[in-house]
Amino acid sequence: MKYLARTREGRPLVGDEDGFCPLSAADPGLESVRDALPKAAAGTLAGPESATADRIAPDDVAFGPPLDRFGKLWGIGLNYLEHAGDLEEDRPEEPASFLKPPSVLTGPGGPIRLPPTTQSDRVTAEAELAVVMGRECRSVDEESVDDVIAGFLPVIDMTAEDVLQRNPRFLTRAKSYDTFLVVGPAIAVPEEPMDLTDVRVRTIVNDEVAAENAVRNMAFPPREIVSFHSEVMTLRPGDLFSTGTPGAEPIEPGDEVRSVVESIGTVEASVTR
Repeated sequence: MKYLARTREGRPLVGDEDGFCPLSAADPGLESVRDALPKAAAGTLAGPESATADRIAPDDVAFGPPLDRFGKLWGIGLNYLEHAGDLEEDRPEEPASFLKPPSVLTGPGGPIRLPPTTQSDRVTAEAELAVVMGRECRSVDEESVDDVIAGFLPVIDMTAEDVLQRNPRFLTRAKSYDTFLVVGPAIAVPEEPMDLTDVRVRTIVNDEVAAENAVRNMAFPPREIVSFHSEVMTLRPGDLFSTGTPGAEPIEPGDEVRSVVESIGTVEASVTR
């Protein structure tokens, strides 16, 4: 597995399990992580083993968001069958998708800033596996999706549940407060198409596992989600699909939230108001 990341100051990095080095040291033609996304999708991304600089241990890197600017931010609701049952919702016959604005984004560590209690007094956090697009595409079949995906990312999504419960048409507002999407520190770039079936996703709050499930229990797996939405609109490098949560947990100021996506990565964030 290779990883694409940036430091908190914005310096682009490429890495593996042993550490990270400047992206340009591995490929002088790449000036940013965004420039590297098409190569990640094509399987031609150079790793730190071929770099002219030494690796830096992951624990010695202060990570920021892996991209300075993401594209479209898609979310998928009710995608784990058990979670839909918990919410007493019927399984959708098509992906229950929605868009979030770029202003929701925050990097590893957060913080997640809850809105004033006069606007929402019940916000939940949700661990999710995200897909990052690497190449522009339209009308891609599922068998070809790996050719356009750059990699995968752990994220924490948030919902102002009391806002949503007042009216389902308030979904966009309920999902769109500032800092309501925490992106992981590194995009995981598989060396070859990855079997996601047994990958487990965990929502953890204050070191307690609040929800856990495997990708195999999604109603719509990640590749199907990408293919489906490529029939709706053109997808471009940096677009992100957050593929749904195994379960949500209410959060309060002072909490620590963690999204763990096995084989992909982990992201944490503190909660404040």
